[in-house]
Amino acid sequence: MAVAKFNNGCHPARAMKRNATIDDVAKAAGVARTTVSRVLNNGSNVRPETRKRVEQAIQRLGFSVNQQARALASGAGRQVMLIHAHNPEREPNSYYHAGLELGALRACSSLGADLITRAIDPHAGDPWRLVSAIIDRDRPMGVILTPPLSDHVQLLESARRAQVSMVAISAGEHARELVSAVGIDERSGGRAVGEHLAALGHRRVGMVKGPPDHRAASLRYDGFAEALHKAGIDSEPWTTIGDFTFKSGVEAAEILLREGAGVTALACANDDMAAGAMFALHRAGLDIPSEISVTGFDDTPMSEIIWPPLTTVRQPIQYFAERAVHMLFEGRGQTDVAAHYETIEHRLIVRESTASPQHVSLRLTQSGV
Repeated sequence: MAVAKFNNGCHPARAMKRNATIDDVAKAAGVARTTVSRVLNNGSNVRPETRKRVEQAIQRLGFSVNQQARALASGAGRQVMLIHAHNPEREPNSYYHAGLELGALRACSSLGADLITRAIDPHAGDPWRLVSAIIDRDRPMGVILTPPLSDHVQLLESARRAQVSMVAISAGEHARELVSAVGIDERSGGRAVGEHLAALGHRRVGMVKGPPDHRAASLRYDGFAEALHKAGIDSEPWTTIGDFTFKSGVEAAEILLREGAGVTALACANDDMAAGAMFALHRAGLDIPSEISVTGFDDTPMSEIIWPPLTTVRQPIQYFAERAVHMLFEGRGQTDVAAHYETIEHRLIVRESTASPQHVSLRLTQSGV
């Protein structure tokens, strides 16, 4: 299993020899990269003066998507499709999808490709039927699947039979046998959280788990529980299930308070749920971390600016998608190529939301908020 480092050395995309990129154009024109993309694709919602400024920067820098595309070995199909799973009845994850889109856009720009993003509701019917319909319509050269679609074995098997070039983000063990993928060691990430809380002296802990169909989140819990058991904590962690949204984190903490579980540390399967849990705990008058420690997972930008700053596991979300695009262009996504899982480094980031337990609040040991 290959391990790619993202915090030392150059990213593959940045190590490639290239001319001016979309980032260079954006900087020269004083606009966002998305604005440059709209101009390149003749998109709407761009003011005439802004369009002119971008076009002048493109001409001045000699930027040409087509020239870059012709320099690639493969000559046909320059659209990469990034597919998210999204239930329209739920709020989106605040950063995860946006981070993946930014990373994929960066790679596509450097390779002279166009990025298409699509969202499907996996509960609205057969996921493969939904995915194949948009693939048939848009005809991308390759597809990137995100969780939990990247764990949908039947979908992946159907894609292989249809010979769809595909790379997955954070696929589980069974999915990795069917499709090339990129992600972290999720079990190791969860284990790092458990080891941290146990080392601080916490003996009664809880976790807000992710959705049952999200294998990466399940692996985080598996590693978390393993670390607690290894530390001599025999009691099972208090758990509840969330859906990665802020709202579900609020609801999870409210359940914890109602049940009076007496935990001194609450781990959450992502940062959004951790922020929601902290909101509910603050509202109940609890001090973090003296009365209860809280951890997250992802290290999204929000984790540094909430109070207290959140202890979390850093995974390079943007780089996942950036690397996935390159894997497609390297041929890793072809169905006649052996599936390959590329493991990227992760790191526990310790901030002020965790500390040794000082005392257990009565609000955490008695029923009622």
